[in-house]
Amino acid sequence: MNSIILNAATRLLVALLLLFSVFMLLRGHNLPGGGFIGGLIGATGFVLHAIAMGAQATRDTLRHEPQDIAMIGLGIALASGVFAVFFGEAFFTGQWWFAGADPSDPDDKGLPISSVLFFDIGVYLVVFGSILTLVLALEEEV
Repeated sequence: MNSIILNAATRLLVALLLLFSVFMLLRGHNLPGGGFIGGLIGATGFVLHAIAMGAQATRDTLRHEPQDIAMIGLGIALASGVFAVFFGEAFFTGQWWFAGADPSDPDDKGLPISSVLFFDIGVYLVVFGSILTLVLALEEEV
């Protein structure tokens, strides 16, 4: 398929879908969303790219093989669970850090960052890489 309209729209839609997927990833802490749905939305953008531009162009755009992205995500998710063990907690117990806290202000805790966020990022990358591995393999077979 070599549609000028689809090619032009794909460039915009991939960027919008990736931006929305990161929003869903970060929103998933306290509201519906998270790594799984964010990864699906992000992969959808690149599935559209593969339909419009072809599987090889999508692989070139990604710069890394999708299965490598999934494996990195699996490592991040596993590391976020193991991290609690170093603090004497059970595996996958959430750990919180407060970045940028003002030591002179007792009410300022700073920006809360948790191991749960890193787990969600790992899930995002696993879903993103897994879906693209399957879709690009199917696209190349056709």
